[in-house]
Amino acid sequence: MNVLILGATGFIGSHICDLAVRNGWQVRILIRPGSKSNQITLPINVEIMHGDYKDKNIIERALYKIEVIFHFISTTIPKSSNENKELDIVENVIPLISLLDISVRSGVRKIIFSSSGGTIYGIPNKLPIDESHCTLPLTSYGIHKLTIEKYLNLYFYQHNLDYSVMRIANPYGERQSPTGGQGVISVFMNNCINNQIVEIWGDGSVIRDYIHVSDVANAAVLLAKLNPSEKIFNIGCGQGRSLNELVSLISKIVGKKLNVKYSQGRVIDVPVNILDITRAQTLLGWKPNVNINDGLTRTLEWFQSRNKNVTR
Repeated sequence: MNVLILGATGFIGSHICDLAVRNGWQVRILIRPGSKSNQITLPINVEIMHGDYKDKNIIERALYKIEVIFHFISTTIPKSSNENKELDIVENVIPLISLLDISVRSGVRKIIFSSSGGTIYGIPNKLPIDESHCTLPLTSYGIHKLTIEKYLNLYFYQHNLDYSVMRIANPYGERQSPTGGQGVISVFMNNCINNQIVEIWGDGSVIRDYIHVSDVANAAVLLAKLNPSEKIFNIGCGQGRSLNELVSLISKIVGKKLNVKYSQGRVIDVPVNILDITRAQTLLGWKPNVNINDGLTRTLEWFQSRNKNVTR
């Protein structure tokens, strides 16, 4: 299979890249100018292109002979997207429409899109949240993800361009930057290791669904291989843990107590988000394989290895 991975030097995309190569696929990646690609060790036999995702000419070249696109990029994050909603649309939605137009002309078979199970639904009216739940995002980030989902469906209807949407919960694990603005586990663990204060907005009772990055990558590759009857899939662990629970778990794994500072809660934080993953389990034969303790241990080992490399 010939695939293009957008976001292959990022947290989730790099794990998909590794898995795609192990599957024997022909992998092409697009790295934008200024990308911190030197922080990720890419597998051998990956075709690397350099250019801006918003450049139509670059995309034309990148899609040559491509069958499947993994779209795992975003220029915004939930907590900052509301600050410039127009920029959020200009940089994420409009280039996606160009990508879809060029994909149709280039004969692309399918697009795997990383949406957001944590922001799409808004405040839940039932738990766990299944894919039929109403979608009322509280952030521009969630709105742009939902908008892209709708455009994917439009192009499927008009041009038979197949797609799968992954509404991913809260991914964590190896290679997640503690300074990227997303990933509370990465931030908490990094601060714990370095004896820094952990800031929690609210009283720590906010509950989220945490999924190890390897399980996310496995789901993405399955969606490229299969042709399921549904288009949208929740990808999470199906269990919720509060921030205070994470503090306790990370303290136990690292072997030291976190120094926690509680601040005023944020309006963008829904009180609880737990995904129903029955559809992915039933139609894809997928399930999360990494439990929270093993996932935290693997994350700690990565941080320790990373710190050793930095100090050499």
